[in-house]
Amino acid sequence: MKKLFVGSNLLRSSSFFKISVFVSISVACFFLGKHWSEDGFRRLVFFSSEPSRSPIVALSPDLGKSYNISDLIHKSLPIPPVLPPPLTPPPPPSTVDLQVFGIVDENGTMSDEFRIGDYDAESLGNQTESESGDGEAELTTARASVGRIEVCPEVMTDYIPCLDNVEAIKRLESTARGERFERHCPKEGTGLNCTVPAPNGYRPPIPWPKSRDEVWFNNVPHTRLVEDKGGQNWILEENDKFKFPGGGTQFIHGADQYLDQISQMVPDVSFGNHTRVVLDIGCGVASFGAYLMSRDVLTLSIAPKDVHENQIQFALERGVPAMVAAFTTRRLLYPSQAFDLVHCSRCRINWTRDDGILLLEVNRMLRAGGYFVWAAQPVYKHEKALEEQWEEMLNLTTRLCWVLVKKEGYIAIWQKPTNNTCYLSRDAGIIPPLCNPEDDPDSVWYVDLKACITRIEDNGYGANLAPWPSRLQTPPDRLQTIQIDSYIARKELFVAEYKYWKEIISNYVNALHWKQIGLRNVMDMRAGYGGFAAALAELKVDCWVLNVVPVSGANTLPVIYDRGLLGVMHDWCEPFDTYPRTYDLLHAAGLFSIERKRCNMTTIMLEMDRILRPGGRVYIRDTINVMSELQEIGNAMRWHTTLRETAEGPHASYRVLLCEKKFEKTVESSVDKHHTKKKKRKSKGKRP
Repeated sequence: MKKLFVGSNLLRSSSFFKISVFVSISVACFFLGKHWSEDGFRRLVFFSSEPSRSPIVALSPDLGKSYNISDLIHKSLPIPPVLPPPLTPPPPPSTVDLQVFGIVDENGTMSDEFRIGDYDAESLGNQTESESGDGEAELTTARASVGRIEVCPEVMTDYIPCLDNVEAIKRLESTARGERFERHCPKEGTGLNCTVPAPNGYRPPIPWPKSRDEVWFNNVPHTRLVEDKGGQNWILEENDKFKFPGGGTQFIHGADQYLDQISQMVPDVSFGNHTRVVLDIGCGVASFGAYLMSRDVLTLSIAPKDVHENQIQFALERGVPAMVAAFTTRRLLYPSQAFDLVHCSRCRINWTRDDGILLLEVNRMLRAGGYFVWAAQPVYKHEKALEEQWEEMLNLTTRLCWVLVKKEGYIAIWQKPTNNTCYLSRDAGIIPPLCNPEDDPDSVWYVDLKACITRIEDNGYGANLAPWPSRLQTPPDRLQTIQIDSYIARKELFVAEYKYWKEIISNYVNALHWKQIGLRNVMDMRAGYGGFAAALAELKVDCWVLNVVPVSGANTLPVIYDRGLLGVMHDWCEPFDTYPRTYDLLHAAGLFSIERKRCNMTTIMLEMDRILRPGGRVYIRDTINVMSELQEIGNAMRWHTTLRETAEGPHASYRVLLCEKKFEKTVESSVDKHHTKKKKRKSKGKRP
């Protein structure tokens, strides 16, 4: 037992000795290493092998070089490497993301030969459906909860936020030039926060082309136009409908006869061939534009929200392209050289005021060689005041270098020159002057009117167009003026965008029955070159499209008009100037992933709900990271929503959100209420 104890002590002594030796060696190595390197691995010194009083020191050839000691250690030792901390990513670029519509081949050449893929009506990819029930939204793919959005008060049935801002209008310093008809949008945070209700007794719209001639009374239950214009063959009330005989103030015998007269006066107008896009100013109920559609002409009908404030609402209910707009102090939201013909029939505009600044705006928008048609009392009446107005108009149009090509009856037709020769040959000091060369005539968003003549492009851009319908697919010259990052591949981008949308729209038409669901008024909220609208036209879907070009991207409006389509500039951070229940289909491709950097997505969705008809549809094609929130908002507004994959498959970065605004039947019938009042008025006049 004693020997065992002694052995144990020896073992302990031996261990203690080993540990002591190891520690001593370690300390010695530490001091030797410190002696050899003065600044931590930056200098290595070696003593010479020859004995000497003063040791000879040799400097390493690596003197002054920096080394990553951790890397050297990891290369020499078999241990897992230690990863460096993640780098901070660079800030995002300030420019807008570049859209690519084509395919680049192995030579770096843009090609438009590609295929989107087919949709199957039964299997459009994986999908998640979410439908609100009993007013409560079921949020199936929630990222962040969106509360139930309430319905607005009934008084907001016809609410247009930027035109019905009463408080802002009251604060105007002057209304002499029609400032009250301009946009005065609610301040941020005070805009629409509810869904605008339909009027009592609202019904699904009468389909086109029957809607050209009649609409339901309940859908636009306003009788002011009937009372004021009933004798001019504009509009009539008959039982539960409004009827439109096709007349106007200056063409009470019908729009067709009026259009025939214009064609006979100037055959070169050539509706549906040379003349494809028309602007009708002070349009009334838009019968001029409605009857031009049968001649393959797209007419944008505009009027202010004045005492006859519902005229644009009637036009849109009929299925005719129309917008609320006024000639006041700002440019209209259309590009230069947009319209082949501009028409004004008793539009109540003083064209010669302020050095002709309003007619100069018409000149800006009128295409080189285009026509201005004026039907008004000064043309044909021989009263002193009216004759003076005619002389003022003649004087102004002469200084604008317009040529009076025909005057017949109550119609006068002028033609704009095709180049700047006349402008440059005028005497010095003639008013109005030419605009400065640096003035951008296509800059229109909140831009003041300018009392100068817009120059015509010297290279013929905007004027050298193919006749309709070939101009729809012909890349226009003004494609080269669009400020985008591509220069050489612009035409390829133009063609590729069209082919891209034609593939998709073909699938929509076949799988989702777009020709059978009654689409008439369509808006493309981010239009690009107008490929979506061009595809609808090529596929013979009986609708018209308003192509909206957001201010956040490139201004492609000139290209849209050059190919014979309609468009407008807009900022989706603000409401749009149209009545509620305007559109049957809203299409938004890539809109929200861009605008969410600037706007609240709920605000945009509420505006979409306002301008969408009950029973209308929304197609949103965008990145995955915005879809969950958009679907939530749609459900909160009581839309029926379906999220689907694109034809590219489940790993694609895009999804399609299909939405339908529920048609909720209203209890009370406005037409019954209206006719009850009429009967009461009649009964009061009868004797007992």
